[in-house]
Amino acid sequence: MMFMNGKKIVSRNRKAKFEYDLVETFEAGIELRGTEIKSIRAGNVSLGESYVRTNGRQAWLVGAHIAPYDRASVFNHDPERERRLLLHKREIKDLWDGVRLKGMTIVPTILYLRDGLAKVEIALAKGKRQYDKRQVIKKRDMEREVDRAMDNRSKQDNY
Repeated sequence: MMFMNGKKIVSRNRKAKFEYDLVETFEAGIELRGTEIKSIRAGNVSLGESYVRTNGRQAWLVGAHIAPYDRASVFNHDPERERRLLLHKREIKDLWDGVRLKGMTIVPTILYLRDGLAKVEIALAKGKRQYDKRQVIKKRDMEREVDRAMDNRSKQDNY
């Protein structure tokens, strides 16, 4: 787990920035039940296959896996259930307009703890084309090569 600006990052969706162009981000609370917060604090969360669904009035986090809490009794939670997101009406309307009018997708990017409360950062995103993804890979590889060359050069200068 990492700390960033007073936030304890529990889980990241690393594929989100690669698969989508993130247009606008929102912070949402999550309606949790029972042992889910204990499992989140233990870091047993995966956002890999998750997305956000909305109907214009409410928003739900779908496909996020919060593992069952190992020290719980028989009253443990369902790991794959849909969880309601806590957003302002205006934010839900903005998300709904983005999905309905502009053909965008809502993806969760980061799940973190702030002041003991679980929050999720969601983003209104537009899907990247295959050639955009190839460009990103090519740029990353070129930067890596430049860094290696600079590293080798600085090592040679030290001898």
